[in-house]
Amino acid sequence: MTIGKSPHRDNRRSLAPAEGAVPEPVRAPATEAASIGSVLSAARLRAGLTVDQVSTDTRVRVPIVHAIEEDDFGRCGGDFYARGHIRAIARKVGVDGEALVAQYDAAHGGAPVTQPRGQLLDTGPIKITDHRRPNWTTAMVLAIVAVVGLIGFNLVSGGPSRSTSAGAASAPLPSASAAPATVTPSAQPPAPAPSIAAIAAAPADKVTVKLVAEKDTSWVSALDGAGKSLFQNNLDQGKDQTFTDPKQIKLVIGNAGAVHVYVNGKDLGAAGEDGQVVHLTYTPGDPQAG
Repeated sequence: MTIGKSPHRDNRRSLAPAEGAVPEPVRAPATEAASIGSVLSAARLRAGLTVDQVSTDTRVRVPIVHAIEEDDFGRCGGDFYARGHIRAIARKVGVDGEALVAQYDAAHGGAPVTQPRGQLLDTGPIKITDHRRPNWTTAMVLAIVAVVGLIGFNLVSGGPSRSTSAGAASAPLPSASAAPATVTPSAQPPAPAPSIAAIAAAPADKVTVKLVAEKDTSWVSALDGAGKSLFQNNLDQGKDQTFTDPKQIKLVIGNAGAVHVYVNGKDLGAAGEDGQVVHLTYTPGDPQAG
């Protein structure tokens, strides 16, 4: 009697790899997509551009370009400005800005939703003016018309009392002109010009530079003659910084139109235009005489 082979034993043997067979390779997990900052930084380097060149052509300030390349969007001022900066920088360095914006939206809660026009009409009437506030313009016009009418009546009536009536008519003028003064409580006196007495007495053998942020905040970098950093930060509106060195002062100003420059006691005016990035160097002989 012939006993057959066990099918279970044959199945177990068939599961083992044949001798000399090559095992299938193990597939590595897919790597994550490159970050927005790394894509922009790599594209800028391939294009042979510096951060200053990108900033000048896109009007995005130097510290914000640095922050975006490090995937720090907190300095952009919000999602709206972050998307605009990403598009501008991407266009300059030659990459797809819309794809990077979509990647930004996916990481920060999605793109803004635009409400349909039909829904906007159902939100109720829009209040154009606040009727609780007195209309001082109308009151002032009425007061002036009344004064002019009174003076005209006195001139037409004639007689020896003309001068007396005219003098009496001039009395209400201060009250009429005083009324509009109450509607401009927010008016503020102009800011005094910055004093340059401190730099006017600067030593002749040194260069002294004073920067005053008059109109807005600007990023400022200052180096002395040896290349040592003297200042590298935002210069807030209303603040100033003074730098002195025996050889030279080198400056990079991110928003030139906001910064007023004084060199060796002389007023050179604004460093440039609003939003312009400028590089300036001053020595003890600057500015030239005449």
